[in-house]
Amino acid sequence: MSKNQSSTKTVPPIEDDALPLSIVIPVLNEAEEIYSCLRHLQPLRKQGVQVIVVDGGSEDATITVATPLADQVISSEKGRARQMNAGAALADRDWLLFLHADTRLPANLSDIMIVWRFSPAVWGYFGVKVRDAPPLLRVVQWCMNRRSFLTRISTGDQCQFVKREVFEQIGGFADIPLMEDVELSKRLKKKSRPLFVNAKAETSGRKWQRDGIWPTIFLMWRLRLAYFLGVSPVVLEQRYYPPEKP
Repeated sequence: MSKNQSSTKTVPPIEDDALPLSIVIPVLNEAEEIYSCLRHLQPLRKQGVQVIVVDGGSEDATITVATPLADQVISSEKGRARQMNAGAALADRDWLLFLHADTRLPANLSDIMIVWRFSPAVWGYFGVKVRDAPPLLRVVQWCMNRRSFLTRISTGDQCQFVKREVFEQIGGFADIPLMEDVELSKRLKKKSRPLFVNAKAETSGRKWQRDGIWPTIFLMWRLRLAYFLGVSPVVLEQRYYPPEKP
């Protein structure tokens, strides 16, 4: 599939009572997660939610698995920010929500969205819960939720959502390889206070499990501090994704 080429599929017309939401999912070699992710979104699709999957060059069966379960599956240049911007460009609902393949939205999202319609906030994010978290990781997730609530800075695992017209006004995600979610939060804070949704988005603890809880904590602290001090996201990406040893 060529870049930005959508899979062939007839998109049904938008009903008057449809949920005004487009969900954009950036993926790269997520064949093991994308089926479960999209299966959980099928009830929302029946309520009119648009689901767009943006592949960054997967070498596994991600596209094959995703195609029958999404409204559109496209390919774009690799890079989470670029992929999410590509998906947002195809969205036609009032709200955008950016979802990672290993994260699950609360089951009562349709009820939660009622609050969005009456809130002055033009963006927001969810609290986060790490799936099958051991005690130490539950402490970490509590700290993550308190930090994001107090600082009004969110990360991609928290399913950032924003009014589409506002997202377009600010030019979408910055074209940077890391910290695009933090950078977006900083710009959106100038538009309104965020709506912090207490209902938890449930995410995978696979990075913590693979790399270790304490090493991951220290890595993320170092990256955030370095970004705050002005270190280039390109340099931070090299620290976050160190080259594989031969």
